[in-house]
Amino acid sequence: MCLNRKDLGLLALRSAVGGVLIAHGTQKLFGWFGGGGLEGTTRAMDHMGFHPARQSAVAAGLGEAGGGALLVAGLATPAAGAAVAGTMAGAVSVHAPAGFFLTSGGYEYPAFLGATALALGLAGPGRYSLDHATGHVFDRPWVGAAAFVASALGAYGVVARRRHLVRLREERAAVEADEQEGSGLS
Repeated sequence: MCLNRKDLGLLALRSAVGGVLIAHGTQKLFGWFGGGGLEGTTRAMDHMGFHPARQSAVAAGLGEAGGGALLVAGLATPAAGAAVAGTMAGAVSVHAPAGFFLTSGGYEYPAFLGATALALGLAGPGRYSLDHATGHVFDRPWVGAAAFVASALGAYGVVARRRHLVRLREERAAVEADEQEGSGLS
């Protein structure tokens, strides 16, 4: 058997990106690798404006850890890429106000992970994958199309709801500040 460079490259890319995603997802779900676990992630999600916070924490953790594991395995690769891309869209929405670069708290890193997962979902896993070993049962064009449409719609809904809730929180804080200023308590 002759090794194929492109398939080896896809395996290396899937493994690296998937491994990073597994680590981040297990931080959120189980507190591994110095993460906050589900309770800490729930508090963070609430603070960032994702509601319901606990369900958002579980969804983010599963999107990262589960999507990452599927990418590493090369199983249901289009669905895995779509799940990760959708999950990262939520992370991008949090970091976008800080600009692009990670050094200023920007969205560079989650955008890179999401775009890479999207590309892997579109390109496919290559020969060295469970999708290939199972005859691409979960790697059909219709699976990819359905997964990416569902992920895009889900991400849009989550991000739009978060923006709405953050805007309401900011308006409420402004009203409270005006009331304190007007009462002479400033």
